[in-house]
Amino acid sequence: MSWDDLDAHLDTVPGTVSAYVGRLDAPPAWTRHARAGHYAASTMKVAVLAALYRAAEAGTLDLDADVPVVNEFDSAQPGAPRFSCAPHYDNDDAVWDRLGGTASLRWLAERMIVRSSNLATNLVIGHVGLPAVAEVWSLAGARDSVTGRGIEDFAARDVGITNTVTAADLAALLGALAGGATTPGRLASPAGCAAMLDVLLAQEHREDLAAGLPEGTRIALKNGWVRGVRHGAGVVLPDDAPPYVIAVCTTTDLDDGDDDACRLIARVSARVWDDRHRL
Repeated sequence: MSWDDLDAHLDTVPGTVSAYVGRLDAPPAWTRHARAGHYAASTMKVAVLAALYRAAEAGTLDLDADVPVVNEFDSAQPGAPRFSCAPHYDNDDAVWDRLGGTASLRWLAERMIVRSSNLATNLVIGHVGLPAVAEVWSLAGARDSVTGRGIEDFAARDVGITNTVTAADLAALLGALAGGATTPGRLASPAGCAAMLDVLLAQEHREDLAAGLPEGTRIALKNGWVRGVRHGAGVVLPDDAPPYVIAVCTTTDLDDGDDDACRLIARVSARVWDDRHRL
């Protein structure tokens, strides 16, 4: 299937499917609506991860320091009441088991990525601050993506403060992390970028991009989903070809909802894998 054929297939999908595919630090091999905005869902957690590691390298936070595990957070809407996360809307019981106790920032960051914990995300944001997350997007070269609030900050959402991403910006962020793991980068030291990639490589939600790859293929991945939205962004590390970045964002009204969106993203991932030597 050619890129044109893939585009033609995606044209039949209701809604918006965006994509960015290419080698690290090289022009893209294929894009599709790469600057279209989508609700970020949990993909914004990569920027939160990078903000935390940057703060650790600057000496303002200690990754191994224990912090209180609470469920009350300041809203991004000035004057709004503090907000909380709902346990049933989360993906990780392990963080909720620590409620009322403590956990290290490093452990919370790992749960934020590998299990996509919302509670862990808000705890990390509470320590790094949203301005630090915005700085990560800027340093990565992102042009349109915004992390304006924490997860389930409905008071902020109701006045239009939201989290948005584009496929191009997610690719820029993941590419900056991967490139920074081997040479001094924009986001963190090589050691810091490598450590963040290790967290992303441990991703446990593998229903979309990873499902389109051969078993055992390494992919440093973060995905995100809410009703009508499914995204996957990652760096694929083949044994027989150079690494490449892939970001697929879907805002759709598919018949079988998230399952169909996962299959769609997996199909795109498989198509890119088949062309990995020619990207």
